[in-house]
Amino acid sequence: MEITSINQEKTQSNFLKTMFENLKVKFKDTKKIGEDDPRRILHSIKVGFALTLVSLFYYFRPLYDGFGQAGMWAILTVVVVFEFSVGGTISKSLNRGGATLLAGALGVGAEYLANLCGERGEPIVLGIFVFILAAVSTYTRFIPKVKRRYDYGVLIFILTFSLVAVSGARISEIMELAHQRLSTILIGGATCVLVSLCIYPVWAGLDLHDLIASNILQLSASLQGFSSEFGDVVSSKDSRDKPYLQIHKSVLNSKATEESLANFAWWEPSHGRFKLNHPWKLYLNVGGIVRQCACHIEILSGCITNSKIQVVSEFEQKIQPSCVKMSMECGKALKEVSTAMKNMSIPSSSVALHLINSKAAADELKNIMEKFSSSPNEADLQQIMPTLVVASILIDIIEFVEKIVVSVNELAEKAGFKQTQLLHRGIVKPVNNDDDDQLVIEIVEMKKPIGVRT
Repeated sequence: MEITSINQEKTQSNFLKTMFENLKVKFKDTKKIGEDDPRRILHSIKVGFALTLVSLFYYFRPLYDGFGQAGMWAILTVVVVFEFSVGGTISKSLNRGGATLLAGALGVGAEYLANLCGERGEPIVLGIFVFILAAVSTYTRFIPKVKRRYDYGVLIFILTFSLVAVSGARISEIMELAHQRLSTILIGGATCVLVSLCIYPVWAGLDLHDLIASNILQLSASLQGFSSEFGDVVSSKDSRDKPYLQIHKSVLNSKATEESLANFAWWEPSHGRFKLNHPWKLYLNVGGIVRQCACHIEILSGCITNSKIQVVSEFEQKIQPSCVKMSMECGKALKEVSTAMKNMSIPSSSVALHLINSKAAADELKNIMEKFSSSPNEADLQQIMPTLVVASILIDIIEFVEKIVVSVNELAEKAGFKQTQLLHRGIVKPVNNDDDDQLVIEIVEMKKPIGVRT
């Protein structure tokens, strides 16, 4: 009996210990969510504050007497409409309010026409109206533009019209019902919009802008990682442990997030440097090209990861400097583009210089490849085939980097990004130093700063 009791105590102790450890892990995970983005904590507080405000319909007697049980629709509106970003909240609020207004008006009209048909014809007419409007509205949800921006509104339209039309067949005060429901929904939606705008607003447009810039920077980090350790990558077995082989992977799955943010940003008012009619579609164009470049980097990463070459051949030694230069220059170009975009400025002319250097390295690589392919040995060809694939992918990546630069320049022009300005203009002059045979660079400063018009 004593042994059984001791075993039970140990079992209970282990169970409590395991449960405590699980709770500790869950608490850490929950805490990490807030630490990763503190705006999530603020969003939770804003939702609670908005719900508290609309709850006054029940706790404040004059409001309750005016709306009665219809005040519940204001609470439901806050729950389903309040989104993380300002654009998402405005989108859902306008969709819900507009759909409710239109559906309520059509519902009242349908009820009026149904009453003209008598007691027997009324349910038939209402049934026809419900069928036609529900079928047509559902079909419009398949239209891409409607699906992207007004899908929630169409859904609310179908629901509201059906409720108003069916309820009107049994409730004589249909006008009062429609008025109360529309008023409380508009009040709930307006409360969400005001709280979202006035208390630490989260702008979907700014998030989209930062996301595209961050994705470009991740591609830059991957390419610079390839260039810094290219010689080791070709002949390394443990290349899977290289961190730069994984940086770009998050870019491949960013399409849904970008489209959602662009849709919400379209609804947002002017804020900061994001004015009305900001070219949000161009962000999606840039994002698409960035993902295509990331796909090529993924292929390049797979080739390097799966490479089993242990001895570097003479051919690989010849092309290695060109490959390193192509990767490094492309990485530098993307880094400058990302920085310029982050600061909402036009990319500097040094980006074009990096592209020129990378193309020059690509031409040099092509010449080496042509010379070697003139009389290749079959055994040598099989040995260097993985390296040829890597080199050809790098050449393709240069084209995508150039497309990214062009698309970002187009975005900067349409969005009105500021011109990059240098403090002073100078002339670089070499000066001979007879003491130690070193080359000294002297910058002769000019009085007129760059970008100043006279």
